[in-house]
Amino acid sequence: MNIIDRNRSQPAGRFNRDAERSYTLPARYYFDPEIYEREKRSIFYCNWNYACHVGQVAEPGSYVTVRVADQNIVVLRGQDGTLRAFYNVCSHRAHELLQGCGKTKLITCPYHAWTYHTDGRLRSAVGQKHVANFDSSEFSLKPVSVETYAGFVFVNLDPAAASLASQAGNLVSEIMKFCPDVGTLKHSCRLTYELKANWKNVVDNFLECYHCSVAHPAFVDLVDIDNYRTRTHGIYSSHISPPGRCDNTAYKVPEGDERDFSAWWLWPNVAFNVFPGPANITVLHIMPTGPETTFEHFDMFTLSDELSDTELDAKRYVDEVLQPEDIGLVESVQRGLHSLGYTQGRLIVDKDRTFLSEHGLHHFHGLVLDALGDLPD
Repeated sequence: MNIIDRNRSQPAGRFNRDAERSYTLPARYYFDPEIYEREKRSIFYCNWNYACHVGQVAEPGSYVTVRVADQNIVVLRGQDGTLRAFYNVCSHRAHELLQGCGKTKLITCPYHAWTYHTDGRLRSAVGQKHVANFDSSEFSLKPVSVETYAGFVFVNLDPAAASLASQAGNLVSEIMKFCPDVGTLKHSCRLTYELKANWKNVVDNFLECYHCSVAHPAFVDLVDIDNYRTRTHGIYSSHISPPGRCDNTAYKVPEGDERDFSAWWLWPNVAFNVFPGPANITVLHIMPTGPETTFEHFDMFTLSDELSDTELDAKRYVDEVLQPEDIGLVESVQRGLHSLGYTQGRLIVDKDRTFLSEHGLHHFHGLVLDALGDLPD
């Protein structure tokens, strides 16, 4: 049997439903353009994708744009107060309508000035009165499902999708336990990164702390690494650790703010983190831009939109230390995945699920293979 036939008959290779006996995803899942096209259809177009915090679209006319694989979506609060989402494309000649985030009373296309109400209805098209049988209702913006959950806004391109609340189990109560202020925090900072790595490679790195003692010495100071634990639940996983030392080498934590490090990964590509220090939550949004490229937003939400000295120090640590460490790791892995000397690695999973255990990766890989129809019996 040649390698092509073997890939077709055993697409997941030596992946095993039992985490303690399983191997990783085969290398080709991280760079094959055909697999990436399947992921767009079977993962990103039919699951709930993170858009923003509810506070970012609280006022009438406020909007944010978000990437769902290769699709551009706009989420906006209508003048009537209703939250909606649309494909961010003009119904005339497909020009993108809005960029970034902001506030508007009307949506006007920069190409030919077609104008839309914030509820998506076409308001006017230059020259329309000269066009026979022009029906404005035919050219409303095309809607996308939108939902608020745990203080955040999510969109889904599948109009028949079950609600996120019905799929995510106890995630909202877990987040509220560690960050009860989540719904009222302010967006205070956005860091952005472009990575030469497949999106799953980036998620893999987030889902295990096996590498932390080797690659993140300051993070190991910040948390109690020996008691760091990962637990998997349906479409999410939790990553919790008691706090480490206040005078750690990442950033100084004021006495009284020694909260647990708590994090959650939510299928398919977003992670929420609560760091030791004043009330906060950060969002790592891992957006694929191609089979081997990823764009990241790292959004910080704090009690005030003006960062305190501690928060500025935490931002510096993330931007200048933690993220460069992780980006260097995943880009090296991405190059290595092309090696003729590598096909599939063995997951390190122990029965006690200690901080060394990679069962979080196994959980994620199983969801990927299930979505693609490649999960072995």
